[in-house]
Amino acid sequence: METGTLIALATSLAVGLAAGFCMHRSDFCLAGAFRDLFLFRDFRRLRALVLLVTASAVLFELARAAGLLPYYPFPWFAPPAAVNLIGGCLFGIGMVLAGGCVVGVLYKLGGGSLPAGLAILGLLAGSALYAEIHPFWSQLAKASAWHDRAVTLPQLTGLAPGWWVVGLALPGGWCCWQWRRQGLWRDASQAEGSLPSWVTALVLAGLGLLSVLGTGMPMGVTTSYAKAAAFLEGLVAPGHVARVAYFVAQPICYTLPHGGPQLTGGGGPVLDVVALIQLPLIAGIVLGAAISAVSLGEFHPRWRLSWRQAGMVFAGGVVMALGSRMTPGCNVWHLLGGLPLLTMQSLLFLAGIIPGAWLGGRLLLRLNAN
Repeated sequence: METGTLIALATSLAVGLAAGFCMHRSDFCLAGAFRDLFLFRDFRRLRALVLLVTASAVLFELARAAGLLPYYPFPWFAPPAAVNLIGGCLFGIGMVLAGGCVVGVLYKLGGGSLPAGLAILGLLAGSALYAEIHPFWSQLAKASAWHDRAVTLPQLTGLAPGWWVVGLALPGGWCCWQWRRQGLWRDASQAEGSLPSWVTALVLAGLGLLSVLGTGMPMGVTTSYAKAAAFLEGLVAPGHVARVAYFVAQPICYTLPHGGPQLTGGGGPVLDVVALIQLPLIAGIVLGAAISAVSLGEFHPRWRLSWRQAGMVFAGGVVMALGSRMTPGCNVWHLLGGLPLLTMQSLLFLAGIIPGAWLGGRLLLRLNAN
């Protein structure tokens, strides 16, 4: 196995283990940052998200200025289109109904939450559903493109990335400092063994940089849900899978930052560069959360949903998968990878996920009230 391949595999696994462990210890779910804001007027997770994005922006820019980033902007980000906004809105609705985002359900599954596994089944079903409409949606994405070349705001404006990062980091850092002065980072209700959300935010920012240095890309997992869906569908309908354009295509051509041949990848049921980078990350998140839960004596597989709620969680997974493929990309990919670089896709995703989370909260309240 090539050295670059080994480094990418080991990096993804290590990042996943650390992320899963810390997210479980702090119950830091990105979906909760938006859900709690609208449902409970609770800003704790949102404050941590602001810290995470601000720290990531600074770290990425320092690495770029030092010549350490293998790619800038990161691969697979594209110029903006209206579909980024639509996908973000659907993703926001789905993650609230599912009780977690695409990474949140992984660490919750590792902690013993069986409903999180149901949300993952919904993600697989939604990924398979998207594959059927991919030709139509890809044409819509091309027709709704807002620019033909620029991926980030610095590229669009011609202003150096450093100035944009300063414009992001100064207000973000000021807010974080004010929250510290007001004592808002402290949580008197924290259980023994848990991590403060601000610690997890800083750890995740460091892990995001580590992922970029080792694999060339920020954290992301959703294409692997599509790969798993294609594999399962292929067990019962292999002929159909072989005819689905989304599963057959290998649109990604990519060279790992530490050497090796050019690799290809896509959403099909094959071991390619997507599987190399994302599958170890997924396994690491689940395992890291399980290690945390076992060490705390909290690993007790549990089912706490009625059948009606179970249907809602599954449906949330389906809608979340559709949103992530339509955008394309998940909240981790956009908020922790694209937003710190001010990619316009990610800014549109954020503009969509906010009203989507609000709508998801309204639906959640109505469904639970009936």
